[in-house]
Amino acid sequence: MIAVLDRTASLGIATELGEVFAAAFAGEEHSDGERFATEQLPTHAARDDFRLVVAQEDSVLGFAYGFTGWPGQWWSDRIAAAISPDLAAEWIGGHFEVVELAVVPEAQGQGIGAALMTALVDGLPHRRMLLTTYADDRTAPRLYRRLGWQVLVQDLGWGSALYGLDTGVPGID
Repeated sequence: MIAVLDRTASLGIATELGEVFAAAFAGEEHSDGERFATEQLPTHAARDDFRLVVAQEDSVLGFAYGFTGWPGQWWSDRIAAAISPDLAAEWIGGHFEVVELAVVPEAQGQGIGAALMTALVDGLPHRRMLLTTYADDRTAPRLYRRLGWQVLVQDLGWGSALYGLDTGVPGID
């Protein structure tokens, strides 16, 4: 049910991933599935250590992906500007950046998100992992905390919280 896809396979199902993205984030400002499939995913698939995991039965039920984040990338620079210099120096650069976790609404609440996150980070060589999620108390932040992620900054100033996971694995820093 959960599979790890390489860049080529991920881009090969980009349209279907875009549909899942649009359904999962329906009603939110960033829910454009076509833009996700044609711009965001191809850009990110070219990044270092890109990894995408997908939950499938007859169709794609959900996916999660990320890559190694470095200074000079939009998200890393935006986060570094919003947090203390000490926290940025400790966490930004060589971290695994979890970019998206999306599960279609009819499959939510069945453990698919947890399975995707676990598969996504399993065996990665990164010592530190980062993600942003909602600053308020919703399903996604509760899931990340259950999986051992820690709140590093509760509100970055735009309604998002910064979460980190220190794996303790000496690796990419």
